[in-house]
Amino acid sequence: MPPAASRPVASHSHASQEFRLMLPSEVKALLEARIDDCEFHIQGEGCNFQVVAVGEVFDGLSPVKRQQLIYGALSAEIASGALHAVSIKTYTPAQWQSAPENASA
Repeated sequence: MPPAASRPVASHSHASQEFRLMLPSEVKALLEARIDDCEFHIQGEGCNFQVVAVGEVFDGLSPVKRQQLIYGALSAEIASGALHAVSIKTYTPAQWQSAPENASA
């Protein structure tokens, strides 16, 4: 039997892929490619990330719908295990002006 590090992580269709840790820049690139007109601030390492998303796309959406939009964009990476824990904060540009995460606020 091969060592644990070389065994597939799951028995899904992507089980042949090796588990690989993601970089914040990779998470940001995925989100930018999948959600238009949104600015992303990503922190974290390995498979645990904090996502702060700012965009007009969130205007009028409930907090649950906002979270679902981000999780949906990362669903393949979450299912594969490349992303494990993702905390999400979403803001419209107007909300971002006074957000605690906004260093220029």
